[in-house]
Amino acid sequence: MRIIESLILIVVLSTIIAGEEDTLQYNDLTKEEERIIIKKGTERPFTGQYNDHYEKGTYVCKRCNAPLYFSEDKFKSGCGWPSFDDEIPGSIKRQTDADGVRTEILCANCGAHLGHVFTGEGYTDKNVRHCVNSISMDFIPAGQQPPLQKAIFAAGCFWGVEHLFKDMDGVVKTTVGYSGGHVEDPEYREVTSGTTGHKEAVEILYQPDKTNFEDLVKLFFEIHDFTQTNGQGPDIGEQYLSYIFYLNDDQKQIAENIIDQLEDMNYDVATELEKAENFYKAEEYHQDYYDKTGKQPYCHIRREIF
Repeated sequence: MRIIESLILIVVLSTIIAGEEDTLQYNDLTKEEERIIIKKGTERPFTGQYNDHYEKGTYVCKRCNAPLYFSEDKFKSGCGWPSFDDEIPGSIKRQTDADGVRTEILCANCGAHLGHVFTGEGYTDKNVRHCVNSISMDFIPAGQQPPLQKAIFAAGCFWGVEHLFKDMDGVVKTTVGYSGGHVEDPEYREVTSGTTGHKEAVEILYQPDKTNFEDLVKLFFEIHDFTQTNGQGPDIGEQYLSYIFYLNDDQKQIAENIIDQLEDMNYDVATELEKAENFYKAEEYHQDYYDKTGKQPYCHIRREIF
């Protein structure tokens, strides 16, 4: 039923999707920043402020403040630009460069040009190099709160999960997608087959000065049946299981503490904790599903627990 309804939406909502606007607030850019970030230019090698920068912290998008890279994934390549062998899951969009050969990388949230990604060079065990313009990023030192932070949750049908998270104070953007599996950039039909290992998930960008990860986790547990072991409500299958995909040890510890609280309340918690390794944005017709259709979630409702 979900598949049929989704296919109908592709046709019915195509004009609506085309007219949607991004709700993120963008920072003002200098002319040089605009040349690189918007017009896809390149800064001169060995001139960027982050080329030889190895302080602990988080690199964020200069245009929208979305987190892009953790400092532990930065390495010295000698190429003249900051190099990373991994990204924060879901933070980077890849597309064929205008030259038809290279792979361009952009901020997945606002489309800001970052640079290019290369494979097979052997610099690190991951064999990947994100070659990024310093000017496309800002750096937030460890111990300081980035303007935006990210969380990834799976709690059954992502339509309902997104619907209940998006109006939470401090949440600036939600994206539904697929996480936790072994297939790269899967399609909805693949995920529903139960062969990809992916869960239907929601990526949340939030302002830490207005909310925090603990509040998000508590809402997560209050909007679905975290004791169900085979799916969520009538949706049965691995893609509907309850998961928290943590991005760092702090998120993991917070989630573990809240699970301990629930178990002290005699709940049998089936939710799994797993380090986030990937997040792939779902097809556009899945995004903001209930806002587009005017319907209400059929298997998600909030109940107060904490």
